[in-house]
Amino acid sequence: MNLKEIITEYPDFPKEGILFRDISPILKNPDAIEFVASEFGRRFDMSQVDMVAGIESRGFIISTLLGSRYGKGTLMIRKPGKLPGDTASMAYQLEYGQSSLEIQRDAITPRGQRILVCDDLLATGGTANAAAKLVEEAGGTVAGLAFAIELSEIKGCNAISEYRYESLVRY
Repeated sequence: MNLKEIITEYPDFPKEGILFRDISPILKNPDAIEFVASEFGRRFDMSQVDMVAGIESRGFIISTLLGSRYGKGTLMIRKPGKLPGDTASMAYQLEYGQSSLEIQRDAITPRGQRILVCDDLLATGGTANAAAKLVEEAGGTVAGLAFAIELSEIKGCNAISEYRYESLVRY
């Protein structure tokens, strides 16, 4: 399946000069959703994954899809102030600013669980790297990073070079 034919592009969103590639049309298409789950399952040995983490917010959808399909629990990596309890936080740079992510410190039990981290997009790699570091801080091992889309020309793969990653579509 060619996901590029399904992904919609929005120029100048969220700000002028950015071309936003939207996975929403994939989510409306049952065949495309099935392809995403199957393809990530083919690329990652899901028997070697204990849980699947999603980065807010589109990563939640992919992680829940994979967790449900392969019988794995899911956990959330969220923007600050959205998770209850004791959390760990990590700041990172965006293409157009700075942000941070949080994870619940007790999200990964027992310690050492292998976590597949999912998001819709790999751009600069800052978000993915921060998420991976948070998984490690919470006691997990990063089993890999899974992205629906990669903006190759931005070279975000350099920021996550210590981890295995897969992208379904590259621009």
